[in-house]
Amino acid sequence: MVIETERLYLRPFEERDAEDVFEYLNEPAVNCFADMKLHSLEEAKEEVLKRTSETEYYFAIVIKESGKVIGEIDAYPEPADEHGADSVLDTFSPCWMLNKEYQGKGYAFEAAHAFFDYLFKDKGARRIYAYTEDNNKASQHLCDKLGMRQEGLFKEFISFVKNPDGTPRYENTYQYAILKKEWQ
Repeated sequence: MVIETERLYLRPFEERDAEDVFEYLNEPAVNCFADMKLHSLEEAKEEVLKRTSETEYYFAIVIKESGKVIGEIDAYPEPADEHGADSVLDTFSPCWMLNKEYQGKGYAFEAAHAFFDYLFKDKGARRIYAYTEDNNKASQHLCDKLGMRQEGLFKEFISFVKNPDGTPRYENTYQYAILKKEWQ
């Protein structure tokens, strides 16, 4: 599956993407990706190999003109009601990451807009929600630009990194969401 936009392809990962993936996962820009940090090209090659099997919900963000992988976007179907035995898998929580060298050029919006369209139209999404740290203004702006509404702020919600003394550093996290009927 390949999703095409004006300047980008969203496509499954390929083994040849390892160097580009290492470039943006060597120093993840946002704490929520801290556990994805790669320390070597060999680690990147292993990580890309894992990703090559996922072709439906996990995509490399690729610049058409150059073929360079500048980031990734993914989301998997979740039940709307975790406790319901017959829950429909129609809720998605996307995760996006972009190489810092390519931020501020509209690529994240272009990729996320196409991905949301794909989830709503092709994958039966009813609701898409996203979390973003309270200090990640770029991601908040992207959510706003995508038409998502802010649904709440979770104080000291989660910890991805530690303070200098080794204790968890908890982050305040916003939740944004949009429904299919709001997207159309």
